Amino acid sequence: MDSLVPASTWFGLDLFKDRSKTDEGNILFSPVGISTTIGMLPPMTRGATATQEQELEKTEELQRVLSEIRKPNDDYELKIANRLFGEKTYLFLQKYLDYVEKHYHASLEPVDFVNAADESRKKINSWVESQTNEKIKDLLPDGSLSSSIKLVVVNVIYFKGRWDREFKKENTKEEEFWLNKIIDKITPEKLIEWTSAGRMEEKAVDLHLPRFRAVGSYHLEAASAGLRAAGLAGSPVGAGLRAQRLLHRSVLEVTEAGTEAAAATAVGFAVTPAQDWERFHCNHPFLFFIRHNESDSVLFFGRFSSP
Repeated sequence: MDSLVPASTWFGLDLFKDRSKTDEGNILFSPVGISTTIGMLPPMTRGATATQEQELEKTEELQRVLSEIRKPNDDYELKIANRLFGEKTYLFLQKYLDYVEKHYHASLEPVDFVNAADESRKKINSWVESQTNEKIKDLLPDGSLSSSIKLVVVNVIYFKGRWDREFKKENTKEEEFWLNKIIDKITPEKLIEWTSAGRMEEKAVDLHLPRFRAVGSYHLEAASAGLRAAGLAGSPVGAGLRAQRLLHRSVLEVTEAGTEAAAATAVGFAVTPAQDWERFHCNHPFLFFIRHNESDSVLFFGRFSSP
């Protein structure tokens, strides 16, 4: 693993490969969003092990990335927000709440999962919608929360940027899009390598880029998402929490004016056991990503293959 590439990026590449095995259409997700959500999960309380030390290093790296992302920028809009929604009758250890508040700026909002699970679900969805400029709606579907839920960890990330030179709408026209060219020869690793700071150079190109909208919606089992049992939060009777399914939704839209993208992730916890013009014509399936250059981290990663 290249130590200069954030762990969230490599996590994203692995997830992309996994999704590509069964999904032949468009793919879109936020590696940083999913990694941040996992980072906010209650950590183990057992003694330190080599594996846990490695997890600590990844956590510190992720926090560095988040600090870079949060720096204000006048060239684009980029927002990342985190929140915990916890059952109001459940006793959470203050150590855990202090941890997520300090490192992820995530506060705990009390809700009533026991008596009003569906109302709590709507409240969470409403917060996600407001934080993503209404791009992500109904993150948590009907019936996804029950009275056994004690904690929902949520991350949202929103990006909006304009092209340095906008495409003229009058030049937009219908063209062919070739479905059977070249994408299998381009691996995510090569894409990251080719676009690294040391390899990129500025050139004038005659760019043909399709207007497109890509969406992604994934329900990942706890084990496949790398989630671990949570033992830090405890109830008055001493029962622990266990992560259930990870829900992730994302949307990206490319127009003549620029690009707008948003993603939301939630995990529920329940008590359980040269100056020549070069032609660059995107008329066939391609991989794409939005990268935060200062932290070298991939905010959104996707494949466009189905117009």
